[in-house]
Amino acid sequence: MLLAVAVVLVALEAPPIVAARETLFDAYQRLLPRKRESAPVVVVAIDEAALDARGQWPWPRSVLADLVRAIAQAGPAAIGMDLLLVEPDRSVAGADAALAGAIQGQKVVMGIAGLERRDRRFPLPPQVAPLRQTTQRGLPLRRFDGHLQSRPEIDRAAAGRGLVSVDAPDRVVRTVPMLARVGQVLVPALSVEMVRVATGSPVLQLEDRGGERVELRIADAVVPVQSDGSLRVYFGPHDAERFVSAVEVLGGKAPAGLLRDKLVLVGVTGLGLLDFQATPLGERIPGVEVHAQILEQIFDRAFLRRPSGAAWLEAALLAAAGLLLVMLVPRLSAARSALLLGSVLAILGMIGITAFKAGLVVDVATPALGALLVFGATLAATLAEADRQRRALREAQARVEGELQAARRIQVGLLPVPRLQFAAENRFALEAALVPARTVGGDFYDCFMVDAHRLFFVVADVSGKGLAAALFMALAKSLMKSVALRTQGDPATVLAQASAEIARDNAEELFVTAFAGLLDTRSGVLEFCNAGHLPPYACPPGGAPRRLEHPGGPPLCVLENFPYSSARHQLVAGEWLCVVTDGITEAMDQRAAFYGTARLETLLGRLEQSVPQSIVAAVRDDVGTFALASEQSDDLTLLCLRWSGSIGR
Repeated sequence: MLLAVAVVLVALEAPPIVAARETLFDAYQRLLPRKRESAPVVVVAIDEAALDARGQWPWPRSVLADLVRAIAQAGPAAIGMDLLLVEPDRSVAGADAALAGAIQGQKVVMGIAGLERRDRRFPLPPQVAPLRQTTQRGLPLRRFDGHLQSRPEIDRAAAGRGLVSVDAPDRVVRTVPMLARVGQVLVPALSVEMVRVATGSPVLQLEDRGGERVELRIADAVVPVQSDGSLRVYFGPHDAERFVSAVEVLGGKAPAGLLRDKLVLVGVTGLGLLDFQATPLGERIPGVEVHAQILEQIFDRAFLRRPSGAAWLEAALLAAAGLLLVMLVPRLSAARSALLLGSVLAILGMIGITAFKAGLVVDVATPALGALLVFGATLAATLAEADRQRRALREAQARVEGELQAARRIQVGLLPVPRLQFAAENRFALEAALVPARTVGGDFYDCFMVDAHRLFFVVADVSGKGLAAALFMALAKSLMKSVALRTQGDPATVLAQASAEIARDNAEELFVTAFAGLLDTRSGVLEFCNAGHLPPYACPPGGAPRRLEHPGGPPLCVLENFPYSSARHQLVAGEWLCVVTDGITEAMDQRAAFYGTARLETLLGRLEQSVPQSIVAAVRDDVGTFALASEQSDDLTLLCLRWSGSIGR
């Protein structure tokens, strides 16, 4: 029944399914963004530099006339104006006529914006290129009741007119109408009209091959569109090489030949003008760049389209996967059922990626989620039956306990043993210990040489407890070590890059406090960064322990792209450093009183001449004595490092 309901929802394209589908299609584009194969387009940008040089927007039409002339002199294939000059220019008499004169006789395409309601200033339909149709069915094209366009004398001077409107229902541009109905007139997109004007084609042609197989032909160029006339934009990353500032063109400083035989778009990109659009790549780009990327798609023939009957294909995939799970899961062991599920999900993923590489967007996430639901329901029914048998319950409990113990052994095995790792080391001494609050926990430490003379070490605490924290701990530790060995940079750099990589696999939004240090064993210079962790204690020979305070930054995975900073501390020979997690200071006795920093500082003060092994053992014993039989509420982790001096320099 669950499978049948899921299949019907997928086939009928229920709104929640459509929303999840768009998220998947965005993920496809982030995974495989379009590569910029050719460069047929140049955007003349009215950017911040141009606004600073020529004044705030809107500019006088005389300036725009100068800009059009400057572009036209360079010999472009066509000029597309992603601008609406609706109101008359009151700054200079005859400015509109001057702009119309600059446009007259040039291959200039003016923009048209579709409106949901008719604007009384434009009661007549726009004048557009003729369209020849080979379809007998009424295509569900995007419809606008009204429109905005530039002043009549400016509009009449243009060689063509194209639609600049885009559809972004959730503020992310995914599709753009290549052909829409404004009143009773079929209006092509600005990009389509620019290609028509550039090629000198007198007419556009719409060919309907049935289903979603609809093609818009402009001379030799073919644009596959959906039956509603829209194109799913295949975005590439924002590229500054697409742009040249309008002030450079006006001043004759643009590189020679930059605009020759190019499709030139003119649009605003200044931050104060608010013409920025969000893309599936997670970027916000100027609206004019959307048209530029569409033109690149047309020239590179890099299109995305949803095939005819895609929803029924996805429903069939879900039905096949679900039936396979329903029939086989009750007959297989848990391990083989999981392997079967993994195989089904992997096959669905391969189908989705392969289809996307072929230019087809097929939703495999919904069948995968449906398969997971069916798998969960089937597995739950099987376990419910087994739960009625006491022996099966005991076996399941024993199995879970064994897996947790194995997880504990694996977790402990992930941590280095400093006294063995650095047994032959005479430049420094290092000891560390970790006692999980549960079978497994989220604290961890690590220490290793990044080169022959520099020791990297870190003590960290993952938010949360138990298995989830332990899994995240393993991920964080592995990525942090990988970054440290790969970059060999200062601790701030390591933590910043590690935070970015860890955050990509952080569905539960966990965070990590960390103290990372990099010791030059030749000089005793310690570079360190504190990411929301307890400050460590440093104690020189004959001195008292003191905290190394440094606001390096918040915990990892809290703020995206936070610029962590490092600090330095010069160790003297025999000076030691002790780093702990809050499980030490927040350990509680039977009266729920905290162990606290004061008791820790007092203990460390008595140990100022001790070696790291003795310090670690003393702190553990003192915390155990304080807590007695109280249940441990948090993981206990500490690391102690002493620099021996300039031995072996």
